[in-house]
Amino acid sequence: MASLGRLSQALLRAPLSQTRQFSAAAHGHGEPGAAKTWKILTFVIAFPGVAVCMLNMYLKMQQHKLHHENPEFVAYSHLRIRNKRFPWGDGVKSFFHNSEVNALPDGYEEHDE
Repeated sequence: MASLGRLSQALLRAPLSQTRQFSAAAHGHGEPGAAKTWKILTFVIAFPGVAVCMLNMYLKMQQHKLHHENPEFVAYSHLRIRNKRFPWGDGVKSFFHNSEVNALPDGYEEHDE
């Protein structure tokens, strides 16, 4: 019975000693200049990289708006089914309706520019 108690205590102590070793490295006992290096990398590489990606996407979106046309409307019987009216607005448009790209059951909305 006593040997079972010693065995269980030995098993419980082993993971704790490993945990203490791992947690010591996480509390800043690693390389002294690591935080400064990551801070510099964030400001020099990460933020400008995100800014360039945002600019690229914005310019592509502007180019797409110039050439975008809706496809020809085909009134398929299995699409845009309205068994009852929506409880908001005029009852025909869905909650996330976008008049530039979403068609209604009878076709696209006309835009006067």
